[in-house]
Parts: sequence; C-alpha cells; structure tokens
Amino acid sequence: MSALTGHRIIELAESVAGEYCGKLLADLGADVIKVERPGWGSPTRAMAPFADGDGHPGSVLFEYLNTNKRSVALDAVRDRAVLDELIASAQAVIDDGISAVERSSLPDVVHCSITPYGRDAPAELRNDKSLNVFHSSGWGYHTPSHADTALAPLKGPGRFLADYEAGMDAALCVASALFSQMNSGRGESIDISQQAVLVSRADCILGRFITGEVAPECTRDDYDQAGPASFFACGDGFVYLYMTSGAHWAALKTLLGRPDWLDDFDDDWLEFGVTAERVAAFRQGFAAWMRNRPAEATAEEAQRLGLPLVPVNGASDLARSPQYRHRGFFQTLGNTTYPTVGYRMSATPVQITSAAPSLGGHTADVLQGLRTSRPRPQVRSSQLKTPKAPRGGPLQGVRVVELTKVWAGPYTGKLLAFLGAEVIKVETADRPEEMRAYGGTDINHAPYFLSINPEILSVDLDIKNSAGRDRLHELIARCDIVVNNLRPGAMERQGLGYPQLAAIKPDIISVSIKMWGNDGPLGYQTGYAPCFAALAGVASLVGYRHGAPLGASMRYGDSTVGAAAAYAAVAALLHRERTGEGQFVDVSAVEVLSSMVGDRLLEHDVIGTPLVPDGNYHPDMAPHGCYPCTGADWISIAVAGQVEWRALCDVLGASALASDFRYATTADRHRHADALDADLSALTRTHEATALAHRLRGAGVGAAKSATALDVIGDELLWQRGAYRFVSDHREGQRPVLGPSWRMTRSPVRIERGAPDLGEDNDYVLGDILGQTGAVNT
Repeated sequence: MSALTGHRIIELAESVAGEYCGKLLADLGADVIKVERPGWGSPTRAMAPFADGDGHPGSVLFEYLNTNKRSVALDAVRDRAVLDELIASAQAVIDDGISAVERSSLPDVVHCSITPYGRDAPAELRNDKSLNVFHSSGWGYHTPSHADTALAPLKGPGRFLADYEAGMDAALCVASALFSQMNSGRGESIDISQQAVLVSRADCILGRFITGEVAPECTRDDYDQAGPASFFACGDGFVYLYMTSGAHWAALKTLLGRPDWLDDFDDDWLEFGVTAERVAAFRQGFAAWMRNRPAEATAEEAQRLGLPLVPVNGASDLARSPQYRHRGFFQTLGNTTYPTVGYRMSATPVQITSAAPSLGGHTADVLQGLRTSRPRPQVRSSQLKTPKAPRGGPLQGVRVVELTKVWAGPYTGKLLAFLGAEVIKVETADRPEEMRAYGGTDINHAPYFLSINPEILSVDLDIKNSAGRDRLHELIARCDIVVNNLRPGAMERQGLGYPQLAAIKPDIISVSIKMWGNDGPLGYQTGYAPCFAALAGVASLVGYRHGAPLGASMRYGDSTVGAAAAYAAVAALLHRERTGEGQFVDVSAVEVLSSMVGDRLLEHDVIGTPLVPDGNYHPDMAPHGCYPCTGADWISIAVAGQVEWRALCDVLGASALASDFRYATTADRHRHADALDADLSALTRTHEATALAHRLRGAGVGAAKSATALDVIGDELLWQRGAYRFVSDHREGQRPVLGPSWRMTRSPVRIERGAPDLGEDNDYVLGDILGQTGAVNT
C-alpha cells in the first residue's frame, strides 16, 4: 500500500509546475487523472528533447513528469458536464490558472492553483517563463556564486527550477489539505505563487535584510559567504571544498600533510581573518595541490578527517553510484531507468509502476468508473490534539517534535507550523541551536535563528541526562511526528533511532534528514548545501557553455531539502490516519536535489546527454537568457515561438533583427545563439530593466528584471500576497519575516508569533502536555 492510496486527484494543469505536483502525488500512490485536450494533449508532450524509438517515444520531459498517472481526453467546453462529474468524484484538483476555480467550487474538494505570481497577479505576468520567475525571485541575480560581474547571470540548475520548487510546495499543501479533509470533510482553495516559493526558500538570507540587521549591498554576491569555498579542477574532473571553521582548517592541514605555505594562515583565519587576498592565496595553493589528484579518493580521505570536500558529480557518476544503488534512487521500468525522490519511506515506498500515459489512454476506463461509487479515505482513529494556541490551518491538531539545527531541519518545522501544526523545538541552554550563535547580541536575538523559526515553540531539555531523556520520551508519546537533522548516528547514540521511537509510540512518524540519508556506503559523510548540490549533479549544470562548473548560488539547497522532508512527513501522516501505521522517513539531501533535475537525469538515460554547464540554454526557446540594462542591472528574456520573437523585435525597434536570416526560426536562433545574444545585448543596454520588462510583458514576451535583494524585499506583489509577515519580537515589538508561499481561502493560518526564546514554552510543554498524563489526545 502507498502513502496516498485511495486519494483521487484531477490534474487539469498543463504546466511543468502543475504536472510535477501531480507526479509527486502519483508517485506516492494517489490516483492522478490527467485531463488533456483531445488531439493535442498537454503542451509538455511537445517540449524538447525527444527520444524516438527503443520504446521511448515523444518528450523526455513529459515522460518524466507523468509516471503513474492516467490520461483522459476531454474538451473543457463540450464535455463540461462529464468534467464536473469527474471533479466531484475526486478529493483534489490541480490547476495552473483561474479557469478551474469555478468548476472545483465544491465545498469538500481541495483545489490548488499554481501560477507564476499567484491568481491575483496582473495579467501581463501570466506569460512569464521559469527563467523569468527565477530572476524575479532574486536567485537568478545571485547565480552563480562569486559571479564575474561582466558576465550574464545564469538560470538555475536544469530548466525548470521555479516549476519544480512550486510543484513541491503545492504537493505539500494538497497533502495537508487532504489531511484536513479526512478529519473535517471540508475542502480548501490553495493559491501557489512560483515567485513566492523561491523567495521563501531564501528566508535566512532575506530575513536579515528585511529587518535592517544587515544591509544588502545590491551586488551579485549578496547571497554568498565569505571564505575560500569553491570548485577546483582535479585529475578526473572537479571537486567542491567548503570550509568555514577551525575544525575544517585543522582537517585540511592534515589532509595536505601540513605544507609550509599553510603557515602563512592563522589557525582561526576562517572565523576572524577572511580577506580577499587570503582567499585568493589559499585557492591558488589548494588548486595546485588538487590539480592531479583523483576526486573520489581524495574526497573520501577528507571526509574521514571531517573536511567537507566532495566530488562534483555528473549524470553518469550518479548512475553508477553505490550509494544511489543501495538506496534505490533509480528505478527501472521496461528499458527506462527513472530517477525517483529524495526520501525513502519504510512502510510506503515510492514506486514507479507505470510509464507516462498515452493521450486519452484511460478515458473509457475512467468514465466507466464514474458509474461506480468510490469509498473516500477515512480516518481510522483521530489523534487531533488541542494546541497551546489554535491558529487554524489544515494541520491544526498535529504535534511535531523538532530535534534540528541550522537550516534544512528548522525549515521543515517552519513549513509544518505555517500549515497549522504545533511544532516544539527541543534544545538546551548548555548547547544552544547553532543558528542562535550567529550574529545578534545573544542567543535569543540572532538574526538567522529569528528568520527561520517563527511560530515555533521551544522547550529546554538536556537529553544527554536521564531526566531529560525521560521527559523527551513522554513528549514523543504525545506527538505525531519527530524531525531531526542531526549528524549521522547521533539519534541512535541517544537511544532515539526509529525502533526506539516506535517502542515509545508505535505509530510515530520519524523524519531523518542527512546529506546522504541514514544508511549506505557513504551515509557516514556530512556536508553543507553547496556540497549537496555538487554531489547531486546540480552544480555540474550551472556555468557558461563550454566552461567549468560554477554551481548554483551557494545558499541553494537546504530549504529545498526541508520542503521535501515536510511533504514526505505529511504524506506519512495521511497513511497513518488511514491505517494507524507509523513509519520512518529517511531523507537524503543529495537525492532531493538530484530529483530537482530529474528530467535531465532521465534525458541522460534515454538519449545519453551529459550533464555539463549549459549557460542559459533552453531547447524550446531562443533567445533565453539575461541581457544588460542601464546601470548594473540585467533583464531576463525568454522567447517561445515566432509570435513572441516578432513582439520582442517590435518592442526593441529591431526591424533588422526581425528580418535577419540567421534568426528566422527558433532552430536558426539556436545555431547563432552567441551572435543573437550579442545583438540583443547591444539593444537592451540602453534600457532601464524594470520599464523594458513591463513593455515586453505587455507585448506577450516573458521578461523580468533580474532582481537584487533590495528589489525582492521591496516587491509590492509579494507584500500584497502576505509573503512577508510581521510577527512578535521580544525586543522591538514586531519584526518582518518571510511567510508562506501559499494562500489558503477556507482555513488560513494565523502567523503572528516570532521565534521563541530558548525554553520559552517550558511551562506549557512540561506542565500542560506532560502533566496531563490522564487526558485524552495529549
């Protein structure tokens, strides 16, 4: 049985974001019925690249996005009555526009709409492509890290990062609304903004800027960290080195054999003496040492010493990885090997059981089934709890214990809290959470911590002593989910492995987040977000064509992993509601990021395309890139087809470009991409980016200014959506934080409590929860 068995989802979406949301639900067992236009089908069926023959017909992208789904061909106008009946038979609907809102207005149906900027955004924004959304969110301007400011900003890893990230949040919201539907019978209306999703992924960066605690310089390194972290060429590829602490420095000295040139650096230089000159000197010395060494063997030696050095993997490296084979990340169906997801679920494993459907291949079966009543998923035994402060939301009544630190784990907790769950962070004054130590005046006023932990409760429990462990066990017995992202083996050493947690509460859902997951030949290794990206095949895609890998923004990864963990946790919760069975959710950060370029991994399998830096290339669009404007600004432009190409030329007054034979078709523009980019750059550099983007969007061309950090925090549309919220602050009264990427109409969550002081909720947790041993639902 799969986690979402029994739930029917109608997928009206024709976008990558909507289809990815449906895929995440279908691959966990939901019956996802894809409604397609007769004769045409989903637009993604016509998107490159294509694999013909050998059992791989059609679009690789469509094949990736639509595993485990059924296809029904219906005309939205002619077959309206049948479509309404189909929607009424389902628990949820996924759409990528406004049209289906009326159709899915049934009060017990969950409706999720995914659009670039939200349902209420101006009409001119609806044509923006993934590239434009990526740049409007701020991530594009800061990609790659440590950018050469003379070169154009780059798209994110793969071609559809904004879509995949939005699909992830949408799946999380749909699953949470299904939980509420099972317990209350009520549906929900969910509005997802792709831009807001990406902005929310930068909460710990933007959180410091929006409060004024750190002023953005509006340069392309605003998202970077000071220090020598970088890519280095080696004998058989590239490695990525991340180094920020004295412990890392000591490990590196041992790895290198303590050569004399390291004596020029103080042992605490990474904490107190990082300068551009020292970074350059270190990189030069390390590059020379690393140049002829093998990537994997050197990285393994470094990891044994506690140094985060990792190889930069490509698709072929992942395909032969013993870690990926051990964990079953790739699954074979027929003669196709599919990448799956970054979480293993002990009771309800993800399974690819059917390839993408033929157009309308299930129409007869599905319509015949409408004549037969379907039982809806039922709650076996409700465990809804009374929280300290009811705030609404689909997860109200769910209690989460959080044993997390830094970013990925706390981000999981924050998303669950934003959906209404009561999330209790267990920490101790003797060893505060690491983010409490960075910046600020004391452990209760650290900007990073305050940014990531709104609406979280805190209890001070030292679980290294028996009294603290006993109280933690009592708390776990009264919760639904336990989330941890501690180092490999830490939970087990403290008697908190999944078997021990299940002995405390048999139906507990335990969520573990590790770099490589909880087991496997590389499971002992640790690292940080840029290491995840290097290992996952993500970093190898980001860079200028024919150049070395430069990687995504070094801040990208942690929050994405946290979102995937939150989705898997809620899916496991749905399974528990229906069956009474808990399970272990084993999240691999590396695998999560690999799944964000899943279509590229599948492309490698069926076509053989290598994962190499590809600049701003997109097989279906040209031009597709970033172009200079006045000042230091850039504009992202994405042109699909001849109508948009002519509109671009008209807005720029470029009749010569429109008539140039080199640019006559998309294929021609691809063949002459370098010349096209140079010609467009000459035209755009005299324009102001925001005004030009407005004119281009008005003409139907996808365009957006590549937003600086200041642009993002001043974005009026994000403020109107509630993507920024004011919460309580123990010192100033109120402080702004990044809120959720979604809006829910029927059960919105109240978000007004800031991050907690350490132990702020001791009386509630130790008294009200643990003191009520005889109460029901505690």
